Amino acid sequence: MTRVRKRLRASFGAVARLVGGLGTALLAAAVFLWLGVVALLSCVGVGVLLLPAALRALRVTANRERARLDVLAPGPVPRRARDALRDATVRRELAWLPLHATVALAAGFLGLAMPATALQNATYPFWYHLLPPEDNTPSLIPWAVTDLTGALAVALTGVLCAAFILGFGPALVRAQEWPGLRLLTPPAGADLSLRVAELTATRAAALDAHAVELRRIERSLHDGTQNRLVAVNVLLGAARRAVDRDPAAAGAVLDRAQDAAEQALAELRAVVRGILPPVLADRGLADALAGLAGSCGVPCEVVVDVPGRCAASVEATAYFVVAEALSNVAKHSGATSAVVGVRREGDRLLLRICDDGRGGADERGGSGLSGIRRRVEAYDGRFTLDSPPGGPTTMRVELPCGS
Repeated sequence: MTRVRKRLRASFGAVARLVGGLGTALLAAAVFLWLGVVALLSCVGVGVLLLPAALRALRVTANRERARLDVLAPGPVPRRARDALRDATVRRELAWLPLHATVALAAGFLGLAMPATALQNATYPFWYHLLPPEDNTPSLIPWAVTDLTGALAVALTGVLCAAFILGFGPALVRAQEWPGLRLLTPPAGADLSLRVAELTATRAAALDAHAVELRRIERSLHDGTQNRLVAVNVLLGAARRAVDRDPAAAGAVLDRAQDAAEQALAELRAVVRGILPPVLADRGLADALAGLAGSCGVPCEVVVDVPGRCAASVEATAYFVVAEALSNVAKHSGATSAVVGVRREGDRLLLRICDDGRGGADERGGSGLSGIRRRVEAYDGRFTLDSPPGGPTTMRVELPCGS
């Protein structure tokens, strides 16, 4: 029974990967046709001007396939057409494009059509009599079905389609992904150099984020708590001088000093919560995020599916990402509701923050999104933002959290 479950799980995974490859194959087919048009226009000189844009479209399509295959992506395409065509990575992408636009498209079509046909034909005996006689010609059957025997024959073809996916689904996945794994992976040694460059960039982002955090804490202590403590000191000095001259006035001054000390203590607690909220350490990520949602100016639903606890640094990063995101929702989005979803998949903590606001969020607009990106990338995570004009806005964050 365990082997059957594993086989079914592998088949479902194969279908999902085939359908995902079908999406990039459709993009590859469109880019392939566009490059063909550009090549024809180059005969009259116009296509030379369009070639750099076409090669950039090729790089975008190839990078989507690289992301699907978990392959490191290269840098941007050289600006000049001659330099781009001399680039080894561009040449490999040009070789990959027709293969992916044909082999992957065919494999993806089979991965989509076979399960659908299997479901339709296997259940055909239960509903064929509801169709008018002229429409009783199901998939893979060239004749009209008029009785139960014919319907059972149709059901047999559905079983065969299901058996095809169970038996050949993984092979279809290998055939679909082979061009990308063969031609889109960087050459030997480039993996390491790209990883070093990526780690260098994330280290710089971590240092920048750390410096920004230190400046924020220093500013909070200097502008708030320090001024309150100076006021307490001044008031205590005034009270000491007034004790002998006017004890009643000294009591009033001491009351003011106590109020200032309480305000300083409250501000100090706020700074401490900004460094690491106590509720996060005491009660976990779910309760901490529920507290954020409760204090948000927009009605917010929180769904957390994280068994156990993650590392403290991961939970802190997730907490501050959600806090900044909900702050943006309340200030800038005009939304009427928001949803925060957090779940763990293997060694990744996945966050998804959605709102139904006006959209159009831009990292360059000073809304804190660039800070979120720096904080996430400093932890070697991934940050993506989808915010078309008119909404909705969806923010996705992936953080490594160990096995």
